[in-house]
Amino acid sequence: MAAKGNWTKSLFIGLWTVLNFTRKLFFNVIFIVIFVGLAIAIFNQDGDKLTVKSNSALYLSLNGQLVIEKESVDPFEQFLQESLGSEPENPEVLVRDVVDVLENAAKDRRIKALVLDLKGLTGGGLDKLRVVANAIQSFKASEKPVYAIGDYYSQDQYYLAAHADHVYLNPMGGLLLEGYSRYGIYFKDLLDKLKVTTHIFRVGTYKSAVEPVMRNDMSDEAKEAEKQWLDGYWKQYKEDVAAARGIDVTNFDETASELLSKFEAAGGDFAKYALDNNWVDALKTREEVRQELIELVGEDDNKLGVNITAFNTYLKVINPPMPKVNNDMDKVAIVVAKGTILDGNQKAGAIGGDSTARLLRKARLDDNIKAVVLQIDSPGGSAFASEVIRQEILQLRQAGKPVVASMSTYAASGGYWIAASTDKIIASPSTITGSIGVFGMFMTYENSLDYIGVHSDGVGSTDIAGLSPARPLAPEFGQILQRNVENTYGNFLSLVANARDMSVEAVDKIAQGRVWIGEDALELGLVDELGELDDAVIAAAEFAELESYDKVYVERSLSAQELFWKEFFGQAMTFVGKWQFANSNSALIGEFKRVLGEFNAINELNDPKGTYILCLPCDVR
Repeated sequence: MAAKGNWTKSLFIGLWTVLNFTRKLFFNVIFIVIFVGLAIAIFNQDGDKLTVKSNSALYLSLNGQLVIEKESVDPFEQFLQESLGSEPENPEVLVRDVVDVLENAAKDRRIKALVLDLKGLTGGGLDKLRVVANAIQSFKASEKPVYAIGDYYSQDQYYLAAHADHVYLNPMGGLLLEGYSRYGIYFKDLLDKLKVTTHIFRVGTYKSAVEPVMRNDMSDEAKEAEKQWLDGYWKQYKEDVAAARGIDVTNFDETASELLSKFEAAGGDFAKYALDNNWVDALKTREEVRQELIELVGEDDNKLGVNITAFNTYLKVINPPMPKVNNDMDKVAIVVAKGTILDGNQKAGAIGGDSTARLLRKARLDDNIKAVVLQIDSPGGSAFASEVIRQEILQLRQAGKPVVASMSTYAASGGYWIAASTDKIIASPSTITGSIGVFGMFMTYENSLDYIGVHSDGVGSTDIAGLSPARPLAPEFGQILQRNVENTYGNFLSLVANARDMSVEAVDKIAQGRVWIGEDALELGLVDELGELDDAVIAAAEFAELESYDKVYVERSLSAQELFWKEFFGQAMTFVGKWQFANSNSALIGEFKRVLGEFNAINELNDPKGTYILCLPCDVR
């Protein structure tokens, strides 16, 4: 008995020792990391002070995707990334940050020029590119020169570069404007080989979100619909670039034969081909560009060797990480709805039915907020979560606070559902919207399991008890799910008809899951006006009869602990600034990630009834 007691005692002592060691190790690691980070900050203070250098060029190096809201990142993880000079896997750049920097720099006497280094920019939608391009145009009104420099330009990068006064390309570089496309990955044969049974329930001739799992190619209906909006998207790109460069809108090579003819005339040289097409002003080496910039703003001891103020540095100078002091002025609030619409609470970068509704409720209960702009950048998602958000919009309007929807790159399917009941819908000309259709889908694996020798059997108290992916779906239950999808589609048509003062039949004619571009949606009556976020804010203020007001973003309130760490690491990060460069992945790895991404886009959906108003094919490449 004594031996047993000693053994138990020894066990507890051993466990306590392990736990105590783990606890000490954890806090020591935290201390070391913080100490190292602060040491880096201290030693970098002399070399990387947060100052705007006199007579410098603003160096706009945009690294990542342009977004209207960044995905939630843990403050400690963000601190480590910036301290150690690393980047997140998918970096993001807030459009409003770029606009704020350009607006301030245009009036800043210390800034003598703007340099666009766009090699790290990965896109973000034509609407966001247009907002940044307009900010560049406004900067040019200050009569400060704008340079675009690059070894290569992607199509999205060139859209911004085209608005510079001087567009330079490396003699060994290249530029090819290929237009837009939508080529999906189709899995039907794969699922058949895996003996997976796919159950699909949908309404809408053009609701092609489920085609990748039910076909091996794109349907003719989907091709018709997508070709129309892709052509419209490309037309807007050409018109914007042609206007910025002062060239004819026909100066874009859209056939392989045209491209080959001009490419051969350029001697097989991509850089000369771009110069001959008047897409760039000159071919210059990095050193030639550097010397020209030195003549303009002088030298400095940095990697570029030119007197520059970096974008991130300038942003931190004009927007220090300190709490903003609230005031009692009337406000127009902006609530951002960005990402796939999912049920429940979601972090920034995704739309949660509960979490986004809570932001709208927060605006409703704030007496200083007189109107709300719902900025939408979403292809849709859960039908239930979309309705939760829409109901909160109706509560705002009943409280006497007008709501205006501002559509960004996407406001399709569920994105349109949450916009439909606002007082006014303003879309970008290139917004991808509509996709008014519904689908439900899930898979069962009874044949896959049977093939490997795994079986499911048992009893239940009713015919519908024991629903499982391991068992076949009863035909009657499949009919129930189809009726539910049809009912949701009917509700979708009705709410759009009521909100847009149209008949259900008229809505159904332009619905059926079909995607429309913003300028077409205006003609069809799905939106009220073409414009950007600022136009929506002005419209909301006019609805609320406000002559003077502040513009504020409604964001999730941080807990005291979250606020402490955000401020703690935010202060440390202000001392740490490093040049960042985008890494390129191999084409094979990139394609593999895209396939997994398409699987994940379906896998993350979590509507309680499995009913979705989602436009999966709405991305642009």
